[in-house]
Amino acid sequence: MNESLVVNDSSATPGAGEALPWMEAEALDHNGSLEFSTAPLDFPVNPWDIMLCMSGTVIACENAIVVAIIFYTPTLRTPMFVLIGSLATADLLAGMGLILNFVFQYVIPSETISLVTVGFLVASFTASISSLLAITVDRYFSLYNALTYFSEKTLQYVHLMLLGTWGVSLFLGLLPVLGWNCLDEPASCSIVRPLTRSNVMLLATSFFAIFVLMLTLYFKICKIVCRHAHQIALQQHFFATSHYVATKKGVSTLAIILGTFGASWLPFAIYCLVGEREYPSVYTYATLLPATYNSMINPIIYAYRNAEIQRSIYMLLCGCFQANGAYRSRSPSEV
Repeated sequence: MNESLVVNDSSATPGAGEALPWMEAEALDHNGSLEFSTAPLDFPVNPWDIMLCMSGTVIACENAIVVAIIFYTPTLRTPMFVLIGSLATADLLAGMGLILNFVFQYVIPSETISLVTVGFLVASFTASISSLLAITVDRYFSLYNALTYFSEKTLQYVHLMLLGTWGVSLFLGLLPVLGWNCLDEPASCSIVRPLTRSNVMLLATSFFAIFVLMLTLYFKICKIVCRHAHQIALQQHFFATSHYVATKKGVSTLAIILGTFGASWLPFAIYCLVGEREYPSVYTYATLLPATYNSMINPIIYAYRNAEIQRSIYMLLCGCFQANGAYRSRSPSEV
């Protein structure tokens, strides 16, 4: 039995020895839900699956570097870097999940393993999105309670947020494995098999709730920055200018993050609500692939643009740990 995440072609079958082009097979498809098929593959490997695997490889490599840098750099233990480490870990697992999904589809096909892989991907991407929310919350409190932000209490709150983030993500990832799947009821399948339509709608609704909450916090951050700018203008304290510039830069970075986040995930989330399993699978692939790009862009926005992480990478590549180990910036990190 050769099971693979492919497009079912119920309307045309190639003749013996005839290789049906993938795009032609897609055009002939009338049941477009991504699902496991017991029929032989019309094309050895789905090009969309290759692109997802390549995306996962880039994601895993990028975020592995961030995780290693934060883990092996003792000074990167502030609440912000703890949250960035959580985000990088979630994206690293998501990238590995995309790679494993490709391997298990074409090398070790199994429904049981596929359920575990799908649950792993759901948990990883949920943790990634939730970590983005946690970073936004942390950034809001760093501005709202600037005087008490650098305290042990803040670190405790961060740990509680991470516990909730990964706990909920693990729970959602286990749902398909524990039985909330459509393997026994094909009619209940969503645009991505073996997830049921109700499961996918739950995930999409959760995404919209997180996105709205992030937008709300972002507007509150903008109000705080505007109030700070007004106070600075009244007091004309020169020493406060650098702090304001750093805060303004953090807010602009948040705008980039939210824009990237929305552009990456909104198409797939909307399609999860309106799509049916009979729709051509190219729609699912075309909306899912950009969603994975968010995990590819996250380390660039959050980590590689950060001066502390840049310095750590430079010292690692140059072997300057002993020579420059005492030189560390103690200023708050930007988002």
